[in-house]
Amino acid sequence: MDKKTVLAELETLGKETIKKRYISNGAVEPLFGVATGAMKPMAKKIKRNQALAEELYATGNYDAMYFAGVIAEPDAMTESDYDRWMDDAYFFMLSDYVVAVTLSEAAIAQQVADKWLESGDDLRMSGGWSCYCWLLGSRKDHEFEPDKMKGLLERVERTIHLAPERTKASMNNFLYTVAISYLPLHEEAVKTAKAVGRIEVGEDKKKKTLHAFENIQKELERGRLGFKRNYVRC
Repeated sequence: MDKKTVLAELETLGKETIKKRYISNGAVEPLFGVATGAMKPMAKKIKRNQALAEELYATGNYDAMYFAGVIAEPDAMTESDYDRWMDDAYFFMLSDYVVAVTLSEAAIAQQVADKWLESGDDLRMSGGWSCYCWLLGSRKDHEFEPDKMKGLLERVERTIHLAPERTKASMNNFLYTVAISYLPLHEEAVKTAKAVGRIEVGEDKKKKTLHAFENIQKELERGRLGFKRNYVRC
């Protein structure tokens, strides 16, 4: 399948209700409003195709950009490629659920994520924290340095209430993920989440309260301690 064929197929899969939901979260035209699950049959046909992924991502069409992440070859992308994709990730559904997700399957994931955490840019920092969430939630615990992860927990406790909006939400997710999916620092993450307490994200009518500690307790009650995903991308 080529770019033109994929775009035509995505257009037929679009739903107005989903399109409105994406727009309410920050997406802008062009987009069709395709449910992620509806993309799976086409993804199975194409499997992995980095050249096609690059063409689709460059369209600026949200659905095509999302699908690009599904068929991308993570280890075929360099650090500069991920930076370029992040440059075009104009809202969190791209930075956190396309670029960060794709990066999490690459060998250079931590290297790139660490750089983004130091960038000072809200979506890049959010993407960095989100990448660690995808990593911790899918890879074996021994692939991470406990001292480094502890340092990130301490950083969250010190800075989360002063962080930009999207970064704040991703830091909150990081606390939750460490507590549930990274056993070496489970207790430390629970203590940190309790110390951080509730945080508010968003503005005006979209403002909501997040509380990692409460979410952690709910997951523990469900017996989810140690949860790992079998895969990250569709």
